[in-house]
Amino acid sequence: MDVSNDADRLQTLLYSSYSTDTVRQMERPLLDDGVPLMRMAASAAAQVTMSLLDDEDLPIENARVTVLAGAGNNGGDGLYAGAELANEGAQVTAIAVGRSLHEEAFRAFVHAGGRVLVLDSAADIPGCTSGFSAGEAGERLQAAVEYARSSHVVLDAMTGIGAAGALRGIAGTLAASIGVDGELPDKPALPDNEPSADLPLVVAIDVPSGVGVDDGSLPGPYIPADATVTFGAMKPCAMVPPASYACGRVTLVDFGFDIDDAVPFAEMTDGDFVSDSIRLPRLADGKYSRGVVGLVTGSARYPGAAILSARAAARTNAGMVRYLGPQRAQDMVLSALPEAVLGKGRVESWVVGSGVPSAGDETGEDDAQRVTIAALLEHYALHETDDEMNARALAMPPIVVDAGALDLLPNRVVPQVVVTPHAGELAVLLNRLDGDGVEAVSRQQVEANPLRSALRAHELTGATVLLKGAVTIVVGPDGDGGDRIILSGRAPAWMATAGSGDVLAGMLGALMAQQDGLLTDDPALVPEVAAAAAYTHGLAGAIASKSEQRGWCCPRLYGHATRHSANAIGHPIVATDVIAAIPQAFDELIR
Repeated sequence: MDVSNDADRLQTLLYSSYSTDTVRQMERPLLDDGVPLMRMAASAAAQVTMSLLDDEDLPIENARVTVLAGAGNNGGDGLYAGAELANEGAQVTAIAVGRSLHEEAFRAFVHAGGRVLVLDSAADIPGCTSGFSAGEAGERLQAAVEYARSSHVVLDAMTGIGAAGALRGIAGTLAASIGVDGELPDKPALPDNEPSADLPLVVAIDVPSGVGVDDGSLPGPYIPADATVTFGAMKPCAMVPPASYACGRVTLVDFGFDIDDAVPFAEMTDGDFVSDSIRLPRLADGKYSRGVVGLVTGSARYPGAAILSARAAARTNAGMVRYLGPQRAQDMVLSALPEAVLGKGRVESWVVGSGVPSAGDETGEDDAQRVTIAALLEHYALHETDDEMNARALAMPPIVVDAGALDLLPNRVVPQVVVTPHAGELAVLLNRLDGDGVEAVSRQQVEANPLRSALRAHELTGATVLLKGAVTIVVGPDGDGGDRIILSGRAPAWMATAGSGDVLAGMLGALMAQQDGLLTDDPALVPEVAAAAAYTHGLAGAIASKSEQRGWCCPRLYGHATRHSANAIGHPIVATDVIAAIPQAFDELIR
């Protein structure tokens, strides 16, 4: 990755996340050169904590701070931060979760006047009691929980990026008692990840304890943070849901990592990313050269989806919309969009399935739309022994497979097929594809680890997967035989409304139609366009709802001027409001 200047470098740091192994590789040269990364991290964490207290009008000298300190370097970060807060006048107590503490950080903490509560009877911490009975251990644990709950701030420094799997033992019990036991975060969607007014405020050191650092999962007990101070580079858990929802407001401390040769694990979209997928009209353009979207959406039972997908596609820079469907839906589409053309003909992309009944629907099996879609999707199927049919499939225009068409997807398809399920639909798809002998996947399991589920669907089908959510996950080919993960968190929570997915399908079809055949020639571009559609969809929803809330907020960069905090929560919208806002979204993206 060529990062040509400081602005480009910071943009990459803020909108890319890196695996644990990659972060360790990037920090190693600095550690070898003696750069005091732990002190730098601790100072930033202390400053962020004092800023939070200031926002709550709580003087530092009146603050009670609890440090949940693990035995490793993450615990050392927390102890050093606690020492700085104690030196500023705070009353700071460290709860030692393991059997030891970082020696130098522990000495600095005690020297600053910090107190220590040991929970493990087998601990070997200088000056601290150990060897106590099981009964006393239980009393100490209860006292620790009560003390943390009564604090103004909890610094969560139990585990760092080296932890994997569910928290166990004392750390797991503390996390379950103070935080949440494996459930999705349940809190209002506020602009700029505004911390709640509830005490204690939780500041996570690098990452919240208990989250899946490299996959964004929630494998067990964890402690949701009001603020996370992360060091060196963004970790996947700060971007990938649902762990990203547990990070609160994120501050990134730039250590000056050399990221030129580092490959991001996942990328987050922004406006500049999206603008590359928008084809501006050209002087010699006609309606066909600007891209024609073919829609097999809606049905006799659910005609509304046909209208939403058609109007959304027409507003998203396509030259023409071609609609195929039952008479009732045709009449409604023409009434809502007289520019639409009915019947078969040339298209540069397809959108199928929105508003079409699935096989489980009582009218599904006999629906004419399903027959049409099944026949169309067969052209995208890959076969182990038929090279001629595979060549034809690879030459097909891109297609969006949504909702009722997902159960018609062939087992193996070309990458310009984009499937757009929500969590429940993805669970059904995975259960069909994985077949007998594999434990059934539930919607809840997909929600707890959506990235793993999206990667699995891409692996099984070969399709590009767009998993819808507050942070939408796109998984597709990277062009080098691997996977590319792109995220979009632009949408406000108000967009969780009926028909919003139909609008997205139409917008995605339109963006794919205007790519001049590039998606067929270079499938690695497909996930980029899919993520761009998700971002544009979210931006239109934000404009329609007048909301500054979003599924993912760009981290603050420590030491740089803080941007103006967003505070407009917004108001309810319906899907047609999103369509009406698409032109304004384009205006923002191409100006």
